[in-house]
Amino acid sequence: MTVFQPKLRAALRGYNRERLLKDVGAGLTVGVVALPLAMAFAIASGLKPETGLFTAIIAGFLISLLGGSRVQVGGPAGAFIVIVYGIVQRYGVANLVIATAMSGVMLLGMGLLRMGTLVRFIPVAVIIGFTNGIAVLIALSQIKDFLGLSVSPMPADFAGIVETIALHASDFNPWALGLACACLALLVLWQLVLPRCSRGLGGLGGKLISIPGAVVVLVLATLGCALLEVPVQTIGSRFGGIPSALPALAWPDFRWDTVHQLLMPALTLAVLGAIESLLCARVADGMIGDRHDPNQELMAQGIANLVTPFFGGMPATGTIARTVTNVKSGANTPVAGMVHALTLLVVILVAAPLAFHIPLPALSAILVFVAWNMGDWRAFAQLQQFRLPYRSTLLAVFLLTVLVDLTVAVEVGLMAACLTFIYRISSLTRSECVLDTPQLQAHRLHGAVFFGAVQLLEHLESRLPHQALVLDWKNVMYLDSSGAEALHNLLKVCQQHRVRLVLAGLSHQPLDILQRTGFLALLGSAGVVADLPLALAALNADTPQV
Repeated sequence: MTVFQPKLRAALRGYNRERLLKDVGAGLTVGVVALPLAMAFAIASGLKPETGLFTAIIAGFLISLLGGSRVQVGGPAGAFIVIVYGIVQRYGVANLVIATAMSGVMLLGMGLLRMGTLVRFIPVAVIIGFTNGIAVLIALSQIKDFLGLSVSPMPADFAGIVETIALHASDFNPWALGLACACLALLVLWQLVLPRCSRGLGGLGGKLISIPGAVVVLVLATLGCALLEVPVQTIGSRFGGIPSALPALAWPDFRWDTVHQLLMPALTLAVLGAIESLLCARVADGMIGDRHDPNQELMAQGIANLVTPFFGGMPATGTIARTVTNVKSGANTPVAGMVHALTLLVVILVAAPLAFHIPLPALSAILVFVAWNMGDWRAFAQLQQFRLPYRSTLLAVFLLTVLVDLTVAVEVGLMAACLTFIYRISSLTRSECVLDTPQLQAHRLHGAVFFGAVQLLEHLESRLPHQALVLDWKNVMYLDSSGAEALHNLLKVCQQHRVRLVLAGLSHQPLDILQRTGFLALLGSAGVVADLPLALAALNADTPQV
């Protein structure tokens, strides 16, 4: 089990006033960025806007305090929207609390058992497939508020969303559509066009770029709608505003039948949270030249998701957008992430009434832009560069995520990736005939002798020589229990036909497993030779030491 060592402990060594000021400045900036995103993610998940804020405050503080990355910022993430919305619609908000807490326990266990590095083995095709699928579903889920439709509740599945939108599209609110389009255009202008033109604007351009586009859109849309009395839904009209204090501890009713039903949704939350947080931490490592502790990060994510739901929160993980903003703003320790959480706390305590007038079409435009940036759309254009297994896996995971279910998509994607890997490794495992006479045969094995490649040994049983069979294991890197069993069977067949079996070049893992399974004891010391030339020379001379 891993040792609990938060990155904060090492990061504070030599901490001084200069570093503190940088962390405070970065934390304030990220807190401003997180404000609209936290509310938008919660609303898109079928929850109240304050749920996202509570999550960003509590989980964000705990992840920075206890995490394994110096600069990662945690909170509600767009990747969770589809899953959380499905859980809320199917099981209710109360059971979302239980599912989130269960995922926290799973994440904590994964960290304690040093499983942080295993997440890196998930194929890129699977990650891109479900990330792009989630991005499509997020954008699709925002069409309701983008068009100003009065439909409640919206279905959670792709077909249901499309059907509902098609049935009510004629009832769209032109004011909402106009506002959403204007907000989306401003976001594109601010974050894509403005950076390219900033040099021509001099110092003003640099100052404008430093202001997050989501904040600009939120402020302008709120002021415009309030002053002009634009007839669109707001946080106040739908949710009655947000509270100006943190919620008290609320303990849900735990029952075994409920826990059993929520096992797969909780596992999906845990796996997706682990992938998102560790991928985000790797991005941050590349930006600051550091290396995070994946197991410590998983433990911090687990604790945050175990605590936060009991105080009105939702699932949380590391978030790339806020982490990148944190790094670019000068953060150098987890203190910046903690300041970000405290900034949001001050906003709730002081400025909560101002959220009453935030228009929902503006938040939907922000989420559509987030969904677009979230997806790796160039991967589809580059599919022709890859082999069929990669293309099939990526497209299958993408389509299953959009049309069926994220859990099914990940399961199918991982299964397809495993089968593809097994096939590729088995195809790389081969046998090269070095010598073939009626009396003596020698074969040089390459690759891994495992359950997917045991036919190499089984094939030798049907064409044994009269005197001796030599197998060169110098280029074999791995032997599993199925391969060891096949070797046992080959030895039995050789003994039945009075053929000597000699293994040459055994070393490392294959040697270890044959010792532990007792095969070398059955073969005898005369059946193990240092290398193939020595074995052939000994057999040709018919010396007794072989």
